[in-house]
Amino acid sequence: MTEARVARVTRVDAVGLWAARIVATLGALACVWAAVATGAMLVHGHPAYPVLLVGSFVTCVVVATRAWLTRTVRRRRFKVGRGALLVVGVALLAGVVWLVPSSAVEPALSAMVPDARVSVSETPTEIVLAPVGDPQATGVFFQPGARVDARAYAAVLRPLAEAGYLVVIPKQPLGIAFLATGAFAGERASFPGVTQWIVGGHSLGGTVAALDARSYAVPVAESTSGPVGTGGGEPVVGLLLYASYPANDISSIDAPVLSVSGSLDGLATPDAIRASRADLPAGTTFDEIPGGVHAFFGDYGSQAGDGEPTIAHDDARAEISAATLTFVQSVG
Repeated sequence: MTEARVARVTRVDAVGLWAARIVATLGALACVWAAVATGAMLVHGHPAYPVLLVGSFVTCVVVATRAWLTRTVRRRRFKVGRGALLVVGVALLAGVVWLVPSSAVEPALSAMVPDARVSVSETPTEIVLAPVGDPQATGVFFQPGARVDARAYAAVLRPLAEAGYLVVIPKQPLGIAFLATGAFAGERASFPGVTQWIVGGHSLGGTVAALDARSYAVPVAESTSGPVGTGGGEPVVGLLLYASYPANDISSIDAPVLSVSGSLDGLATPDAIRASRADLPAGTTFDEIPGGVHAFFGDYGSQAGDGEPTIAHDDARAEISAATLTFVQSVG
């Protein structure tokens, strides 16, 4: 092997060693930052994200320690594979930072406190708002928006529980609704007092709820996605969309639909909501909140890319809750 070749290999090895040191160190710091930024959601969110954070942090610490303790640059085999692993590691750490959720703020946190009318239970995978006493036969299963604290919807949905309806809010793995597509099928049989369900969700959560509606609201004779009521016989009798729309055509489902949106939503824009009419049943009710934005459908602070509201959040929340309760009562 020529001296030039040895020099090239040595330079590549040196760069690889320093890259491992820098990426692993920054990765460990990024995990610490993400944990601090996540705050109470480390306890109140789905356990998948804390597990990811801990695993990433430990891996980064081990790699960084070994890299910094290496005093002599050595020739390494499989440089392409090591480089690919380094790129994957950077992408994974970027994902860890991106997955930092938006935590619930007031009045959602106060709505999580039980009282004489509503009991509140919270587990690592769901929140249940239940009326004290016997609930109505209709329950509501509501999917949060992407990377949003499930508690953020407690204030807007609590009026349903106060009116006698059981409300279940799943906690999604890593805060991604598509990772919770089986949540409704798995949990609905856990509430024997509920014989029929309204599924709903905010933003991406509404898209997943539409999938559940397509699977469980269509009569068995017409279903193309599996039998209705499998495992418990509790059908979907309504679909509730907050600043959301289905990913495909569900216009044939045998259930009423309420689509509530904001006129200044910068994410689920009015144009997108109007375009969704073709994919929803002909009798779908569309309720637009004048001056409302995407983040007003929960209580988790502002959201990047959203519009600027011209209505108070409290007023918008009251309108959303009222429209939701009217819809649920009409279906139930």
